[in-house]
Amino acid sequence: MATLVSFILFPLALLLFASGFFPYKPFIPGLAVFDEGDDGSRPSPIFDRVIFMVVDALRSDFVYGNNSGFQFTQSLIKSGAAVPFTAHASSPTITMPRVKAITTGSVPSFVDVILNFAESDTTSTLAHQDTWLAQLKAKPDGRLVMYGDDTWLKLFPDMFYRHDGTTSFFVSDFTEVDNNVTRHIPEEMGNSDWNAMIMHYLGLDHIGHKAGPRSSPHMIPKQKEMDTVVRIIYGFMEEEAHLSSALLVLCGDHGMNDGGNHGGASPGETSPALTFISPKFQEMGLARSLPKTSSEEFDFYDKVDQSDIAPTLSALLGFPIPLNNLGVIIPQFLPLWKKDSNRLQLLQENAKQMINIVKQTYPSYDFDSTTQSANCDSDSNTDIANLECKWQKAQQLISQPIGDTNLSLAIESSLLDFLRTAQAVMSSTASNYNLTRLYQGIALSGLAFFIALYACAQKGCHGAAAVGYMCLILAGYGALMFASSYVEEEQHFWYWMVSGWIFYLYWKSSNKREFKSGYTSAFVLAALTRVMRRWNQTGQKFAGEPDIANTFFREHPNVMWILILFAYTDLYQRLLPNTSIGDPKNKLLSLLYLPLTSFSFIFKVVFTDADAPELIRNTPFLSFLIRGVRGLSLVFQARVVLIGVLISSMYPIYLRATRKDARSVAKKDIRGTFHSLLTLLLVTQSRATNIPLFAIFRLQQQILSSMTLSTTEITITSLLFQYASFFALGGSNAISSVDLSNAYNGVSGYNVGVQLGWADMVGICHTPSIEHYSLRSQTSIEQAYPAFDHVRGHQSSGGYGSMHYPTNTSIHMDRIFTQVSLQYGVDAGSARYR
Repeated sequence: MATLVSFILFPLALLLFASGFFPYKPFIPGLAVFDEGDDGSRPSPIFDRVIFMVVDALRSDFVYGNNSGFQFTQSLIKSGAAVPFTAHASSPTITMPRVKAITTGSVPSFVDVILNFAESDTTSTLAHQDTWLAQLKAKPDGRLVMYGDDTWLKLFPDMFYRHDGTTSFFVSDFTEVDNNVTRHIPEEMGNSDWNAMIMHYLGLDHIGHKAGPRSSPHMIPKQKEMDTVVRIIYGFMEEEAHLSSALLVLCGDHGMNDGGNHGGASPGETSPALTFISPKFQEMGLARSLPKTSSEEFDFYDKVDQSDIAPTLSALLGFPIPLNNLGVIIPQFLPLWKKDSNRLQLLQENAKQMINIVKQTYPSYDFDSTTQSANCDSDSNTDIANLECKWQKAQQLISQPIGDTNLSLAIESSLLDFLRTAQAVMSSTASNYNLTRLYQGIALSGLAFFIALYACAQKGCHGAAAVGYMCLILAGYGALMFASSYVEEEQHFWYWMVSGWIFYLYWKSSNKREFKSGYTSAFVLAALTRVMRRWNQTGQKFAGEPDIANTFFREHPNVMWILILFAYTDLYQRLLPNTSIGDPKNKLLSLLYLPLTSFSFIFKVVFTDADAPELIRNTPFLSFLIRGVRGLSLVFQARVVLIGVLISSMYPIYLRATRKDARSVAKKDIRGTFHSLLTLLLVTQSRATNIPLFAIFRLQQQILSSMTLSTTEITITSLLFQYASFFALGGSNAISSVDLSNAYNGVSGYNVGVQLGWADMVGICHTPSIEHYSLRSQTSIEQAYPAFDHVRGHQSSGGYGSMHYPTNTSIHMDRIFTQVSLQYGVDAGSARYR
């Protein structure tokens, strides 16, 4: 009974804790409007439309570094036509919360981490929140278009007049996912019916996830491709009259670490590039940006917060600042308005909008007084009291008649100081955790733990030393949670705990007669565990460092394939005895596993050839296999393996039902067959570089099975090795370490519509392949789209080009659209008009 109670209390404690950690965050509803007192004396907008180009995971050094592929963009920075910044993206550094921060100017919630992976989620919509997209659409004849990551479509339903979204989780696709965005540029650059165009490119992020930012041979070509897109758009801005007052914003939603992942708070993940581009910056004499001489690796130019994009666009395009904004107008753009009164008005509007949020959060403080409090000079003031003093100081300066430039500069400085302080204070309180529920959840989980201990004592937990070691694990793991750096590097804790447990098993065997065999088993187990630890470098600090999977195997792919072949051979050998239940005739049926395991191996070879062709080089035998199945799509091959595993799992159940005289034997064989088939399924869904790990797991299992372990010891062993294997396979506490490269095996496309769902059921053999996502087929924009062949460079203006199109451009683009639609398995009508 006590065990049942503890099992019920643990999930309840988790739910209670989660409700406090992921609270509902209130927001101010409605759209912001200008004060009624504004009578046309407002500062004139600098631009009338914006082209917002997001390159997923665009780390600052990808654009500004010496080895960058953005040579044209760097030439614009040097000429003064582009204003660069290093943006700060706060954690969690994944797409959905970062898009929320960019568009609302607010601080996202950690619950968005979960919603980011819910492909069909609509609960995180921003349809009823104030954003700069909603403000632009509210303008007379306001229309928005969007192409790229369909996260924007989930966040902003019914917002876009034209759109064409692509799923962000086909991480093996580096090419089509970006071509599907670029193909819309010629048509949209010729249209004048929109005032905002959103483009979200995913290919660079996918390359990072697959091979990391430094080791992949495709990273620089992809950067050059994105730079070519900037060059194309800039050429249109120079030549098309309706784009003469357009602003191009090139930015990343987040960065990536040296392992190619993101989601955490490392410098690489939180330092995306942000560049504002327009020929008008040169014409209006805006000061050129100079690189910073900083010791920080990703700190190239002035650093701004990503939430500053929202109020800056509000000022540059002339619409009210979103109500929930916590950003600050980037001061480098203030000189675009020559009058002091215009600059002050923009800053005051930003400050008034910010003070409304502060008042709602801290109603007990006096932000209406223009007289500074007597204790403003005290060093013991809290952050909010200090903010109150800065607001009062700014109001005092504003109340004085403006008679000279020095006073205007003093007001500007005071307002910016207040805004930056308010941004820091409000950002720190934006999470608004429900501490009461957090404490209740912790207390309830503690109660469940002690009840579980009581149940264990009642039933008799054998082995005081084993129980003591388990208590040591719990105490150490609990202490681990109080330091973020330990959480980020949690894998080391489990590796050391496994090593300690192996020493315990050796100590246990030394007290028994089987000391010699126990010593050998413990030594081999420790050696295998050491190899397992070195397989994938994970965590934050050592991500991207040399390891077996990503370094050794890339230099010695033949060794990897020998080990993979050994793992598949072992799997087949394990399946054989599990189907021969006493009857020699059943051994013939066991031969069915030979084509299943063989086809699974061939599928993994072909998939790796499409996904990471550098691992196939100099292997003639594998090339022969690839040529042998060239006519079969990857989707078909994956489905054959998956269906084969399903059918094979039904066979032992049938045997047990029909062989009543051998049920005891059949029961054992069913467990063995299911375990082997599950391993085959997991191998099929794993990266090729991780498949040899399953052979190591198999050897560890055999060694542990040979030992005489109590129920308590088996439980502790399972717990320790399941955590250690998770990290050995490349997992970490960063949500970004979830490996999606094999998540779509056997899936031809993604669409929640009934039409595609029905089409997927029609036939296994007529489904389009995703093998065209191979990196080897990656081409430049000019190669992919002949309509872009007529790019002319202007030598006198730094090499940026303009575009000229042949008369059949629309026909050509329609042909490309049809081709991409067939490859993705989506309806050509997905680019809907609203």
